[in-house]
Amino acid sequence: MIKGHDIIVVGASAGGVESLKRMVHGFNRDLPASLFVVLHLPGDHKSFLPKILARADSLPAGHPNDGEPIGPGKIYVAPPDHHLLLMDGRVRLSRGPKENAVRPAVDVLFRSAARTYGPRVVGVVLSGLLDDGTAGLWTIKQRGGIAVVQDPDDAPWPDMPTNAMRLVEVDHRLAASNMSDLLTRLANEPAMERTAESLPPNLDLEVDMAALKPKSAESIGVPSPYACPDCHGVLNEIREGNIKRYRCRTGHAYSRLSLAEQQRTLVEDSLWTSLRAVEEYASLLRELIASDDHKSDSNEQRELKTAERHIEDLQSILADANSSPPISAE
Repeated sequence: MIKGHDIIVVGASAGGVESLKRMVHGFNRDLPASLFVVLHLPGDHKSFLPKILARADSLPAGHPNDGEPIGPGKIYVAPPDHHLLLMDGRVRLSRGPKENAVRPAVDVLFRSAARTYGPRVVGVVLSGLLDDGTAGLWTIKQRGGIAVVQDPDDAPWPDMPTNAMRLVEVDHRLAASNMSDLLTRLANEPAMERTAESLPPNLDLEVDMAALKPKSAESIGVPSPYACPDCHGVLNEIREGNIKRYRCRTGHAYSRLSLAEQQRTLVEDSLWTSLRAVEEYASLLRELIASDDHKSDSNEQRELKTAERHIEDLQSILADANSSPPISAE
């Protein structure tokens, strides 16, 4: 018997809670599909998302246990600081390398679902910043699955669905409140039969790395001129269709937008460190010049004036950096 589209994987970030509530409202308890949700949040934060979704008068929701069997009519929510993967009819939790500087990561869930369930998968990208989910949605399409995005006009933060549409052939674009009807229909429609085609390059390796199976990404892609913001190793460049992304040999992975955002953060941190060092140097020079037991010279006065100019320059650069909008592909 050919299965329906019974594996629905959902990714969201900023503004995602409200979008998720509207998406799941309207599902019937007899839905012949399982939903798996990744919402980005800091690893040290407690997640109340299962309770929030349960109050939406929808399917039962919870954080799964590692190895828990998958059943229909349930919402499985990734717990904080753990990747959520689907393998062999079970949920797998892992503290594998971060992707796009987050764990759980949308792309990790999407890739694992695509590898295991192929055409039965529906990938859904909701509200969020940058381009998380785009690479994973591309893999779902390559495996014969269906791509759905929240209409950017309906999303509190439209970057994630906008970037997905820019780089992936999306099948459906609609408001979050209309998704339960679509997903219910897809769950009851037979998925196309799995073909004997091979997996996309590197898919097995990348899923296994996220699951913390001993692997090295050294053979993936080609070396780039960039260093990994997490471990400072060389990032290899990976190309998939029109998508360019990066992964280091230990497994940390970045899209182009997320890498640029991380580098911007590192630059700002370096500027603050430089400002602190120059301010301390200027303060020490002032003490030396003003002290009774020290005879200051013109060289120290010139050094102080130079340091004060550097302080003004750094403060100006930091003011400009703090007023800049988030990085966007547009």
